[in-house]
Amino acid sequence: MEDDRNSKEFSLVPDSYYLSPDMVDMPVIDLAGLNQSPIQRSSIIQQIRNACLQMGFFHIINHGVSRSVMEKALNSASDFFHLPDIEKNKFMSRDVNQPVRYGTSLMDSVDSREQFWRVFLKHYSHPLDKWVGSWPAKPPHYREEMGRYCVELQRVAMEVMGAIRESLGLDPTYLSEKLESGMQVMMVNRYPPCPQPDIAALGIPHSDYCCITILLQSRPGLQIMVSDGDGDGDGENGTWKLVQEVEGALQVHVGDQLEVLSNGLYKSVLHRVTLNSQKTRLSLACFHSLAMDERMECAEELVDEQLRPNGYKGSSFRDFLDFLSANDTAKGKSFIDTLKIQE
Repeated sequence: MEDDRNSKEFSLVPDSYYLSPDMVDMPVIDLAGLNQSPIQRSSIIQQIRNACLQMGFFHIINHGVSRSVMEKALNSASDFFHLPDIEKNKFMSRDVNQPVRYGTSLMDSVDSREQFWRVFLKHYSHPLDKWVGSWPAKPPHYREEMGRYCVELQRVAMEVMGAIRESLGLDPTYLSEKLESGMQVMMVNRYPPCPQPDIAALGIPHSDYCCITILLQSRPGLQIMVSDGDGDGDGENGTWKLVQEVEGALQVHVGDQLEVLSNGLYKSVLHRVTLNSQKTRLSLACFHSLAMDERMECAEELVDEQLRPNGYKGSSFRDFLDFLSANDTAKGKSFIDTLKIQE
């Protein structure tokens, strides 16, 4: 322990130690502990459980994805968005069922009139050899560099989901094969500088329909709904907080499928983006879920007809896409709400 006599005294908190009241300090989970002693693994599992219960969100470090792989993925995304429109528009579509799709608004329903300040490229990514040939061929390094990143994230997602299942008290093999053969969807987002960020439409507050989302971003800009203590952060009893960046970390969101699997023990996190007047923000949001037509149900082990009855209807990724096509989520419609069984 350092001698306090050698410590510098401060009359004010230095800027480097200051956490804005608009920011939230999120749990940081060291995944290396999962592969160490049983005591260390148990500690990490408990940390993940606490993060899922309290926030629905956490950072992960020592995840095994190199800084180089992450930076090249972000750079390849940036290079795609700087292509001439004639190249990007080859993938332009408002059909949410397209496995590769370029668009200019978060809103996917055909009758939407409210536009949001972003462009995106979405593509299915697992198994890579099935989908990579349909990805953009330009820029020439995109498929290789984004593909390498997607493969790495699939490995990380399976490790994290294994730990999450364990944190719920489920058998380690529960749904493991279905998750390993499930869907990985990469959503590549670009938020250009906005001249009036205070009045432009922010991203729609939403949760993700997946088990988990793994997020990498070029700069801060993500806000999550944090409970004020009287609710579950559902927007009625919560406050929007900007997520603080952790160097080299990836961010994990609890999604709707995990909320259903856990029978509401873990809630999917409500989140949105903020805009910047001077700088572009890139984000790579990777969604991991069961296969397109595989239905997620509450785990029987987490249902008790007396103490915790089944609170959700089963659903598939296709059900979610059908919902997107038929509903205007910009008006606050939420898929997870349609799954909740009313008492």
